[in-house]
Amino acid sequence: MGGFSKFKRFVFGRPIATKHAHNERLSKRIALPVFASDALSSCAYATEEIMRVFMIIGASAGFGPAFLHKTFEISIWICVLIAIVALSYRQTIYAYPGGGGSYTVAKENLGSFPGEVAGASLLIDYILTVSVSVSAGVLAIVSINPALSPYIVHMGIFAVAVITIANLRGAKESGAIFSIPTYSFILLLGVVIVYGIFFKQPAPIPQEVIEARSKVPPDYQMLSFAYIFMVARAFSSGCTALTGIEAISNGTQAFKEPVSKNASTTLWWMAAILAFLFIGSSFLAEKFHIVPIEDVTDPRFKTVIASIVANVFPTNTPFGMFYYNAMLVMTAGILILAANTAFADFPRLASLISRDGYLPRQLSSQGDRLVFQNGIIILALVAGFLIFIFGGDTHKLIPLYAIGVFMSFTLSQFGMAIHAKKHKQKFTNVLLSATGGTITLVITGIITATKWHDGAWLVPIAIGIVLFMFTQIKKHYKYLAGELEITPEDAVPKARTTVLLMTPRLHKGILQAIGYAQSLADDVRAVHVTLDPKGVKRVKDDWDRFGSEIPLVILESPYRSLIEPIIEYIDEALEEDPTQIITVIVPEAVPRKWWHRFLHNNVAIALKIALGQRKNVVITNVRYFLK
Repeated sequence: MGGFSKFKRFVFGRPIATKHAHNERLSKRIALPVFASDALSSCAYATEEIMRVFMIIGASAGFGPAFLHKTFEISIWICVLIAIVALSYRQTIYAYPGGGGSYTVAKENLGSFPGEVAGASLLIDYILTVSVSVSAGVLAIVSINPALSPYIVHMGIFAVAVITIANLRGAKESGAIFSIPTYSFILLLGVVIVYGIFFKQPAPIPQEVIEARSKVPPDYQMLSFAYIFMVARAFSSGCTALTGIEAISNGTQAFKEPVSKNASTTLWWMAAILAFLFIGSSFLAEKFHIVPIEDVTDPRFKTVIASIVANVFPTNTPFGMFYYNAMLVMTAGILILAANTAFADFPRLASLISRDGYLPRQLSSQGDRLVFQNGIIILALVAGFLIFIFGGDTHKLIPLYAIGVFMSFTLSQFGMAIHAKKHKQKFTNVLLSATGGTITLVITGIITATKWHDGAWLVPIAIGIVLFMFTQIKKHYKYLAGELEITPEDAVPKARTTVLLMTPRLHKGILQAIGYAQSLADDVRAVHVTLDPKGVKRVKDDWDRFGSEIPLVILESPYRSLIEPIIEYIDEALEEDPTQIITVIVPEAVPRKWWHRFLHNNVAIALKIALGQRKNVVITNVRYFLK
């Protein structure tokens, strides 16, 4: 086994045989952190996103934090929406246990194009999931140590790299690793919520909030369009709590048997935990009258979750400080590892879309660890690029985040309504899915309208680009199928083969190549490109001794190029007989140490690039090993 193979096994693990694939399926206990970490991690910032809208719009209207007390009310309605969407996806799990979620539902019930839209929306959403989750996790780390703020992008890209390696090792192994921060976050935040609700007294209302409320006109909430816009925007921002709720229906094939039952149970666990943590956090944020601080460089900066924990367990006690730091570490952990949901679903969804011919076929292939490694690598590269472009700023990324997922929610639920009607299911199933689809359609419009100027306009453009890519790839595969289809008139062509043996000089490696070339065809020619006419005589003399049975062609290169004279010679030969097959043999040395490769000319690569578009030209390497 070579050095690279040993290193690969050390980093990614030993290959897993196909017959052992069933052992890699996930139990409910492992599946929850794998598929639910995205949704559950949103509890760390969804409440803050609602409050942030009230702060920004309130400040622009001169009211400051006057409307922060509306956060809990909006959170209740979002939890109702969580229940509706979870019920709809439960139906999807039983109807389509093979996975695919919104893409499969929309494609089979609404048509090919809606399915493409759902698929494109989800792919973009998963990319943004990685960027947003990792950036939010890094921000939580900055809350612990503000001195790290200049390194937000560096830490984000490093985190993406670590998660990528873990997922390339396999879904089961990555799930076991990531279950610790997920369950720890649930436990720690759950204790904070329960203790804060039942055992802590409400904090006094800050003077700045009292003054802000006094400035609000009595009729502002009832009559002002600005107020309606503010509430709608806050609601749409809080709907980031739903992102990731579709993940289980997309990845049902990763569950142990019985697939539908295990996936459905895990979905209910996720929805219940999500609703409890989200609404509990919003209640405590209102109970303690927390006012978010926007500037991460402000020494007083804390995320809303950090402020809640500090109010429940004051940091002026040893236990409070320990719990506060533990909570922030686990929050950072689950936020970063929430990206694992996208790493679990993006490659699976991409594989399904590629099987339908809308993405490159390489995305449907599993690697030796039984993961769709090409999809994992593409996801990591694009998400890392977004973190770099947006500077790891979650507030710049989140406006782009929710549109795609709610578009897929809408298509999925309308698709399930049609599915239920076609299969003559209960009317309540049809009504539930149709109602959920209508609500999420309205929310999609609200999110798009309220966040349009914050950069949400990029999402429809991105979806359009992905759809165009789908169309072109599908068009190419249709063209390829038509070109390669065998007809009754087709027959195996008879062709004459000419072999050109590249000969820089005569040595032991060339002797082996001579024997191989003679075994291929009768017309064999050795080709030497001379850069120094003084050395031609020695090449001819050596050739007369060992290769006299094969004619030697000397090509001069006045411009000192090894490639151009060969290309011209091959083009001339093809003009003489366009039906012949020209095989170009390039001897290649295989050194003992990997770094020795950089000391050798690798003409084969340049030739393959130069001759890649020429018909009837084959390039092959004859390797000789250096002891």
